[in-house]
Amino acid sequence: MPLRNRLRLLSISGLALLTVSASLPPAAADGPRSHRPSGGGLSATIRYTEYGIPHILAKDYASLGFGNGWAQAADQVCTLADGFVTLRGERSRYFGPDAAPDGSLSAATKNLSSDLYFRRVRESRTVEKLLKAPAPAGQSRDVRELERGWAAGYNAWLAQNRIDDPACRGADWVRPVTTLDVVTRGYAISVLGGQGRGIDGITAAQPPTGTAGTPGVPSPGDAADAARRLLSTRNADMGSNAVAFRGDTTANGRGLLLGNPHYPWQGGRRFWQSQQTIPGELNVAGGSLLGAPTVSIGHNADIAWSHTVATGVPLNLHQLTLDPADPTVYLVDGRPERMTKRMVSVAVKGGGTVTRTQWSTRYGPVITSLGAGLPLPWTTTAAYALNDPNAVNLRFFDAGLGFSRARSTADIQAALRRTQGLPWVNTIAADSSGHSFFSQSQVLPRITDELAGRCSTALGKATYPSSGLAVLDGSRSDCALGSDPDAVQPGIFGPGRMPTVKDAPYVENSNDSAWLTNAAAPLTGYERVFGTVGTPRSMRTRGAIEDVSAMAAKGRLTVADLQSQQFANRAPAGDMGAADVAAACAALPGGGAVGTDGKSVDVSAACEVLRSWDRKVDTGSRGALLFDRFWRRATATVPQTELWKVPFSPADPVGTPNTLNVSAPGVTRALADTVAELRAAGIALDAPLGRHQSVERNGKRIPIGGGTESLGIWNKTEPVWDAAAGGYREMSAGSSYIQAVGWDGSKCPVARTLLTYSQSSNPGSPHYSDQTELYSGERWVTSRFCEKDILRSPALRVVRVHERR
Repeated sequence: MPLRNRLRLLSISGLALLTVSASLPPAAADGPRSHRPSGGGLSATIRYTEYGIPHILAKDYASLGFGNGWAQAADQVCTLADGFVTLRGERSRYFGPDAAPDGSLSAATKNLSSDLYFRRVRESRTVEKLLKAPAPAGQSRDVRELERGWAAGYNAWLAQNRIDDPACRGADWVRPVTTLDVVTRGYAISVLGGQGRGIDGITAAQPPTGTAGTPGVPSPGDAADAARRLLSTRNADMGSNAVAFRGDTTANGRGLLLGNPHYPWQGGRRFWQSQQTIPGELNVAGGSLLGAPTVSIGHNADIAWSHTVATGVPLNLHQLTLDPADPTVYLVDGRPERMTKRMVSVAVKGGGTVTRTQWSTRYGPVITSLGAGLPLPWTTTAAYALNDPNAVNLRFFDAGLGFSRARSTADIQAALRRTQGLPWVNTIAADSSGHSFFSQSQVLPRITDELAGRCSTALGKATYPSSGLAVLDGSRSDCALGSDPDAVQPGIFGPGRMPTVKDAPYVENSNDSAWLTNAAAPLTGYERVFGTVGTPRSMRTRGAIEDVSAMAAKGRLTVADLQSQQFANRAPAGDMGAADVAAACAALPGGGAVGTDGKSVDVSAACEVLRSWDRKVDTGSRGALLFDRFWRRATATVPQTELWKVPFSPADPVGTPNTLNVSAPGVTRALADTVAELRAAGIALDAPLGRHQSVERNGKRIPIGGGTESLGIWNKTEPVWDAAAGGYREMSAGSSYIQAVGWDGSKCPVARTLLTYSQSSNPGSPHYSDQTELYSGERWVTSRFCEKDILRSPALRVVRVHERR
């Protein structure tokens, strides 16, 4: 480390030592906690600025991880501890086998299935085996040091503080963690789209007994529909928008990036904001997924990046042909192979254990369902195995560290090529030299269209075209996935096959495929497993492309333009349909429309409300709630082929379909049902949106703008409807860690950020809802990235954290 940087670190550490006694996080009386230091003598300096954002300063990666683990525990100890209970397979022991996990680490519907899966991961030493692989196939030394330090920092916080969060105060399930726990959390994140999606079916899979009937495989049409619903990004609890602009569209020739990820507002898949610094080595700020030791979405002095959930399908199925004499034996090229089995036992609340057998094959675990709508029965003649290439991928954190170190979009691409660690997201980036970049670099099974055409079973011939889910003939070795020469692991696509766009005037993604990353130059030539080409785009994608293409054409863009886009709150569906609905409403004889129950409803008052609505979803928008509730019903009940008069055309994918078909019977019925619903709830048809779309924090109601997926809102919010409580009274998911980043030629990036749900989930924290109130008021946090800005913060609070020996 250069002498100047060492002296700076020492001076800041000295300041921290002088202020630590007044700066430690507040602790509530809860009895003494036993002190079990982790060893290693790690330490870090944490400078807190406005809104509780920590700027973590350390001398090496282990110490940086230590400060990160400490600071995350201070804000999110209960949420983190709950996740570690999941990873230890102990939810049934503490919370009962039939209760549901929060969904942050898998799609398991009950604690028991979650526990059975994660106990198998632990008992089979899956993660330990993967840790033996050297980089690049395995983790780098620096990431391992970050993980080791994170565990030590979390444990040190537990040892030195009392928990005052009522969610886990005094709970015996809050325990110290190991480095392996931290690594396993990264593993769980990697398999979320694969094995994590199929946990119920994996843990329920048992061979047929011959004494009871088994459910049949759904028809090809039903299977295609089920797979499409399961794998669609449009109604998932994770989504996102991101756009990067090239320098010739900006005011100063430098790049711009707006990242707007849509993630759950509660539970363990929240973001947490920080800056991480090793002088002379690393300096990055942004949002990390809880429990992650690296920044997931962020910026440094030269580069900014964000992610959007991708359309690539990170799993496939193999249909097994079974030995008629033994359903646990399958045939490959006519030769028998015996499935492997592992008995897994889970302790349950109240005493006792539940034991199940889990079965696996050369392709992966046997599975009997993929989501509630796609049964995959294990019969005497056939079974299904799930292949998830991310089940051997521990490189997720290395990808984040690679981005954090990058100095250009070329470095971002190099990090993607080197680590090949991203399981289910696209990457969008801009740099201070004016470059823009998009890549759908995912760890995907190497399913080529040729392979799917040659090896798909009857089920796969239906599911692959509809959803990208391949079902291959597992009885043939010539149907193996094969390898690309530039791939870091067998059976996946190499980086040379990834859909990528470099240096377009803009690159944008809103969770549709890579096809219209830049609508002026559509991207084609990739395999179906990556996503579709020439198919209808979501309303959000269409609205986003309209907005960002207009911005690029206008030019002279600044960070302020990005901020305006984030809170434009334009409702593209309203632009396309509200006037037509208002006119159809006004033309109804006697102002009456028939609802689903067959009763006539006077909807005349709704006509003028819809006509005069500003087509936005600001908290003050009158008519937004009425159209929102109407549009949800209309799109759920009227087929897309009937909803629009002008159908989709690949020649005009942004402009079509269009022209609402108000004569479709379901349209006026949806309006009648909506008016009846709002009146029954005592909600005025012209009420401002924020009066009935809000969250409550410590007894205070905070209005929230934005809107749902089907409306096409950039600032997406997915609120929870509670008519008895007066409307939308919580957010399930939506805008989360938002960043608008540019550069002005100085050493400090121009960055504005927002963490919509705030840093802490502890109601007693001063940072439980402070950024939520900023979000409500469409205000931003000015990033304090450079040292001079950190030290000038009027809220500066410096903490020196260390292990006790």
